[in-house]
Amino acid sequence: MATVTFYEKSGCASNTKQKRLLTEAGHTVIAKNLLTEPWQADELRAFFGDLPVVNWFNANAPAVKYGEIEPETLSEADALAVMLENPLLIRRPLMQVGNERRVGFDAEKVAAWLGVAVNESVSESCSHTAKSTCRHD
Repeated sequence: MATVTFYEKSGCASNTKQKRLLTEAGHTVIAKNLLTEPWQADELRAFFGDLPVVNWFNANAPAVKYGEIEPETLSEADALAVMLENPLLIRRPLMQVGNERRVGFDAEKVAAWLGVAVNESVSESCSHTAKSTCRHD
């Protein structure tokens, strides 16, 4: 089994479910707060691989949701700059196993990568539970 460094937004119900799924599959999860991590542009960029810039962003972040930031119009450098300034914009979770890094929790991709059985109740979308501190971002 793998050791997964899992960058999350503390209190996010979806991230909690995702971590539980990984742990139940036998992986060791080291949770870190995505919002307080001292990111450097090149380190953050490594999580996005060959994804288009628009897929780097948390679509539920208020600045994206309300059109203050339009990810589809940004260059890689500009996208990284706004994410470093406002980490809420970063799609989550960010996960790292060894040197391999990924963004988001696409059930099929996570299952293939880490060998976990992912059911449809565990997704990337925010659960917005009453007790969650996620608050639509």
